[in-house]
Amino acid sequence: MNEISVNSVLAQIRSLSAQASGAAQSPLAAAANGSVNGSAATTKGDFGSLLKEAIDRVGNTQSEAAKQQRAFELGDPNTDLSSVMLATSKAQVSFRGMVEVRNRLVSAYQDVMNMPL
Repeated sequence: MNEISVNSVLAQIRSLSAQASGAAQSPLAAAANGSVNGSAATTKGDFGSLLKEAIDRVGNTQSEAAKQQRAFELGDPNTDLSSVMLATSKAQVSFRGMVEVRNRLVSAYQDVMNMPL
């Protein structure tokens, strides 16, 4: 990897980090990051609905990336390679994040089920 691409990637990471910190963090993302404030009354909806919304957002991100890929493959002049690659990367990151949340939930469930009574 050359110096230009490393700097470009770092700049994009910083930009996305700034956008994420500027936006209100969703309760599911806060739980995944371990920054839950302990106030269950402030969340609107139960855990199941929050999880479903997060899964739907991941699915929408993947669908959008697939649409952009198809448009680029068909030669749409309004779709450039960089936007397709960015959408694909966002879909991959969101999917990996969801898999990590799932793995942690399964691990927590197994820990609870293996506790002696």
